[in-house]
Amino acid sequence: MRYFLSSTLLLISLITLGQSVGIIRGLVSDEGGEPIPGVNIILKSDNRIGTITDINGAFEIGLPVGSDVLIFSHVQYATREVQVNVQTEEVQNLSVRLNPKNTQLDEVEVIGQQERDPIDPATKIDATSARNLPSASGDFSKVLVTLPGVAANNELSSAYNVRGGNFDENLVYVNDIPVYRPFLANAGRQEGLSFVNTDLVKDISFYAGGWESKYGDKLSSSLNILYKEPEDYHGSINFGLLGGSAYVGNRVSDRFKYLLGARHSDTRYLLGTLETKGQYLPSYTDAQAFLTFDLSQKGQQVNRTKLNWLLAYGRNRYLTLPESQTTEFGSVSQTLRVQTAFEGRELLNYDTYQTGFNLSHKWSNRFLSRLIASGVQTSEKEFYNVEGAYRICDVDNNPGSNSFNDCVVTRGIGTNFNYGRNNLDATVLNFELRNELLINDWVLLEAGAGFNHNKMEDELNEYAYLDSAGFIINPFDPSTNVLRSVFNELDLTTQTYTGYLQSTIFSRDSAHAVNIGARINYLDYTQETLVSPRLIYRHKPDWERETSFRISIGKYSQTPFYRELRDLDGNIRDDVKAQQSTHFILGIERLFEWWGRPFLLTSEGYYKRMTNIIPYDIDNVRLRYFAENNAEAFAYGLDLRLNGEFIRGSQSWFSLGILKTSEDIEEDDKDYIRRPSDQRINLAFFFEDHMPNDPSVRVYVNSIFGSGYPLGPPNEINARNIFSGDEFFRVDIGFSKSLELKKNKYLKVLWLRAEILNALGADNTLSYSWIQDISGSQLAIPNSLSARFLNFRVAADF
Repeated sequence: MRYFLSSTLLLISLITLGQSVGIIRGLVSDEGGEPIPGVNIILKSDNRIGTITDINGAFEIGLPVGSDVLIFSHVQYATREVQVNVQTEEVQNLSVRLNPKNTQLDEVEVIGQQERDPIDPATKIDATSARNLPSASGDFSKVLVTLPGVAANNELSSAYNVRGGNFDENLVYVNDIPVYRPFLANAGRQEGLSFVNTDLVKDISFYAGGWESKYGDKLSSSLNILYKEPEDYHGSINFGLLGGSAYVGNRVSDRFKYLLGARHSDTRYLLGTLETKGQYLPSYTDAQAFLTFDLSQKGQQVNRTKLNWLLAYGRNRYLTLPESQTTEFGSVSQTLRVQTAFEGRELLNYDTYQTGFNLSHKWSNRFLSRLIASGVQTSEKEFYNVEGAYRICDVDNNPGSNSFNDCVVTRGIGTNFNYGRNNLDATVLNFELRNELLINDWVLLEAGAGFNHNKMEDELNEYAYLDSAGFIINPFDPSTNVLRSVFNELDLTTQTYTGYLQSTIFSRDSAHAVNIGARINYLDYTQETLVSPRLIYRHKPDWERETSFRISIGKYSQTPFYRELRDLDGNIRDDVKAQQSTHFILGIERLFEWWGRPFLLTSEGYYKRMTNIIPYDIDNVRLRYFAENNAEAFAYGLDLRLNGEFIRGSQSWFSLGILKTSEDIEEDDKDYIRRPSDQRINLAFFFEDHMPNDPSVRVYVNSIFGSGYPLGPPNEINARNIFSGDEFFRVDIGFSKSLELKKNKYLKVLWLRAEILNALGADNTLSYSWIQDISGSQLAIPNSLSARFLNFRVAADF
């Protein structure tokens, strides 16, 4: 504001004195093409003439005619001088890019801790860390599990739950375009990769709760991804034992940029370490394109009209021919063994097409509009036909016995048969208009409206049969020994209308900031109108060590999708209403120096009150809803994260999440019981190191510990979630060596990488199968995850 007033007065004086003045209009952005607000711009020959870029990185300045130099400066970017030649009464366009002050390693610190909206409650993660993190699937979502409050006890799945929620309660956006997970997959090994391609990611913003009104409506979290907008030709290709990927990007001209990526995943070698032996033939392939167009007319400001277009295709083909499984469980004094022989197969195929565009137009330096439209079409088929014959026995665990480690007492023998022929065709369309109006330097007003159209055609045909010699185990129908039988079809079309209004207000000293707004939803299927007010307040006192306090209070609603409408028997319920949650969050961030290096400590305490809750049970990664709003719930906890350079030049962080979540169901005889996602303790860290004298040799450690989820026997509501499952503990280690290819014309860097997955060989349990022995005792048989595996990868940057 100071520069604006002084510049205006000076220009008036110049014009009064008869000196000619020209106009320069432009945009200041970073290396990735993202606008930089708050850049100081002054004329080198007369520092009384200057201005500051607005929230969109745009500026306009009047200068005396002739050659001169403009100085662009920002606290987080290297100062740059640009030569200009001002012509009389001519508007000139100028595009300026600033480089970060720090090296690439230090840039992680800037992105993760400092370069953030003054009131934005999101957790920022550098995309480089997401690419380097060792994991079984190499999936992007695994970096989220290292954050406090985020849990996922399945290395084969991209699903995650946040602060006591479930897998369906998370929003995911790519450049403000919503994306979706597969619908039918009931096991993590069937899923393939998540939508987000790590190679294409530029910026990651994750909200574990308390997000603004302009973002959508789910109960737990919002993940916002920005893809790159390349400035030059570059790319990479990598391959390993579990698949590979490749991408290329380029700036063809000032008006067109492209980013292309493809991935292939084949985890058959990893699945070979599971307890269930057989033939695994998983294959997932996808291709994505992200195109950027500058549609501004000649002579207009750069990127005044801008189009981002996202296209994607995902193809999954999963086939398993199970043969046998041997599982041992129990205690030191008593060990049980279940041996099963299988016949049959499991098949999951899906083809998913997604596209969307984000069209933005700057009507002026203060008014911006965005039109966002997207569509998803998926066709999924799940066929399985598996019969198993099993035997349960007691194992002799006396090392001095002649029958040591042999079955000595048979508790029961039996068979089980699972059959399914499920088909799903879904079409999801989204349209949204967003508007931003910068009223003055201290007030930003935002408003928007949206429309969502869902069409689901679902054919469900499945049943399970379980019998044992002379007795029936867990009978759903004692006369037929059928535990669960579902035969129905669903043809559902729903429309949702949304709108929001919010305002962000800053104090003149920037010590205080508040975001207040509300979101409204109307779903025609339930004929509900939902209003969700939200408030975020941030205070940043003038202390020697940078500290900020934040309070977030908001209401969040989740309208039922087709999963919530289908009950445990597969029937469709038409009286299901939206679930609602109120978030109360208190957060503190403190930036300090330790060992002469910067660190950021983030802590958040939260309480969530949930009403109209639809209870559910978890079957691997499939959620089975009760399809009734017959429960209320709560969740509270504490999330802590320490981020910084524990090793100079390397970025690492440690996270701790403490949680308690419970629900009260009307039909049972209990008060509040643990929810299926009640993981009391979650500890995770990502640690990066390098050789002191050779930074090209690096090591990455990804470690996760989670306490056990609750469990209970099926079809017994009063015994639901009364036990606690086993803890989850996993360590993945990666080693890499980079080789600069200075003499190679086409390749820049060659990467050699080795990964030890599940390095400590932890025997983690994914779920439990319940059976009953001859005496009528219920036995919970653990289903284990993958064992230790050595993976090799080779990558080349060009």
